[in-house]
Amino acid sequence: MRTHGTLVKWNDERGFGFIAPAQGSDELFVHVSAFRRGGARPQVNELVSFEIRIKPDGKREAINVMRAGEGSRPPGHRRSARDAAAPRSGLLGSALSIAAVAAIGWVGYDRYFAGRGVMPAPMAESVGADGVSDSRRASPASSAEFSPADSRSGPTFVCDGRIHCSQMNSCEEARFFVRHCPNTKMDGDGDGQPCESEC
Repeated sequence: MRTHGTLVKWNDERGFGFIAPAQGSDELFVHVSAFRRGGARPQVNELVSFEIRIKPDGKREAINVMRAGEGSRPPGHRRSARDAAAPRSGLLGSALSIAAVAAIGWVGYDRYFAGRGVMPAPMAESVGADGVSDSRRASPASSAEFSPADSRSGPTFVCDGRIHCSQMNSCEEARFFVRHCPNTKMDGDGDGQPCESEC
């Protein structure tokens, strides 16, 4: 049963004090843990409401102390470590969800443009060992090099970032990459014939 009283003594260093019940009975011991966490420190002459518990030694103490303006809480309620961590785990979950959506979006964007043979332009103009500039390598093939008839008659290859012979599936694919894709490392002597030892 909840009753009211006044905090008449308080030792802040040791975290306990005494409450004088409004009915005029003996003062009750109260420990700091009986107050709600996160509030201001208890003050002498503060009006409080509380429940009374009889300890095993027969002495009475105040528990579940509430101050003016505080809502009720279930008896013996203590905020668990899991409750305290809930807001942080919610933020972490939201951040991970946003990161996952961004990653999926990036993969979709990359595949969409890679499927159309679009490659990013090089940062600076440079000329390779074969005398062909990087911008020419990155630019779409001319009609003489790669005509619509070629795409109908044979397999279609896409510049997808592969640059070494070991990554190619056929000599035809390697030739396409050397002619149409930037920064390949398959034509060391610059004669236009890739992967000389294999093709």
